[in-house]
Amino acid sequence: MLSYTRTIHTVDAHTGGEPLRIVISGLPPVPGKTILERRSWLKAQRDDVRQFLMNEPRGHADMYGAYLLPPVTPAADFGVIFIHNEGYSDMCGHGIIALGKVLVELNHVERSVPLTRIGFDTPAGFIEAQVEWDGQRAGAVTFRNVPAFIYRRDVEVETPSFGKVTGDIVFGGAFYYYMNADQAGVKIKPEQVRSLIQLGAETKQAVKDQVAIQHPLEPGLDTLYGTIIDGAPNDPGADQANVCIFADREVDRSPTGTGTSGRAAQLFLRQKLALDQVLVNESIVGSCFRVRVTGTAKVGEFDAALTEVTGNAHIMGFNQWVLEDSDPFPQGFFLR
Repeated sequence: MLSYTRTIHTVDAHTGGEPLRIVISGLPPVPGKTILERRSWLKAQRDDVRQFLMNEPRGHADMYGAYLLPPVTPAADFGVIFIHNEGYSDMCGHGIIALGKVLVELNHVERSVPLTRIGFDTPAGFIEAQVEWDGQRAGAVTFRNVPAFIYRRDVEVETPSFGKVTGDIVFGGAFYYYMNADQAGVKIKPEQVRSLIQLGAETKQAVKDQVAIQHPLEPGLDTLYGTIIDGAPNDPGADQANVCIFADREVDRSPTGTGTSGRAAQLFLRQKLALDQVLVNESIVGSCFRVRVTGTAKVGEFDAALTEVTGNAHIMGFNQWVLEDSDPFPQGFFLR
């Protein structure tokens, strides 16, 4: 008779091609008064659950996931912690879009026509999402992100394979290094993904070696998450294309929600995007997000932009993951 030492139920969705494995049951109780405290506890005490769900053979090197938790602020309906191949995210826009779709589609929130509001407590702060609901199906999801700002402008670094490149360090819910693909002689195309991964990994390490990042308000958000490389779009309806290389050389298939937010803020603060002007951002697989700057704010000493990002997600499956007591790979592995 089979014996299982763990059972976890998930809903698997994708946003613009980027997966989100949402844990709906099977997670142990997570202590902590804040989402950052809960994330720290999970990292220290139950990282085996993340590895179980993200690593092979149940996941893969580009898998992404989310834990739904009780909220910690009055305006929120849920707390959420995002997971990936290396650890835990500060915020995730494609994840918020997928969560909005799933929670409304599956009737896990009180639905209203034409829009259903859902509030999320994330490590980066409070996020509000509006999900289109016509009484039958959930549609596009728009989220209002935490304020985004340019942390350092015109940061030049030396890379082993691509020489010198220059970009901005921007916070859009997580810190990214933004650079243009032309500097490295690459394009945002699937056939160049290996070169893009190499470029992203090398620039991330070079920036980390050169710049000490410190969030002005929250020391728990002091990590450079990845590199965002922008270039010419392939879709004539898009204004630009980009790819995000994050965590341990993970490739975002979506346009990246926090990255799109940060890009809009970067352009706005450099006076290259007007207030309420819509920017259409294309991913490496051709999916698009829409973003606009809706206002301004301050984050410590930094001028910041308030943004709204819109995208679509789709449900892929309903899964029950089990750990057989004799399984030799309870925490999985990566074999790229």
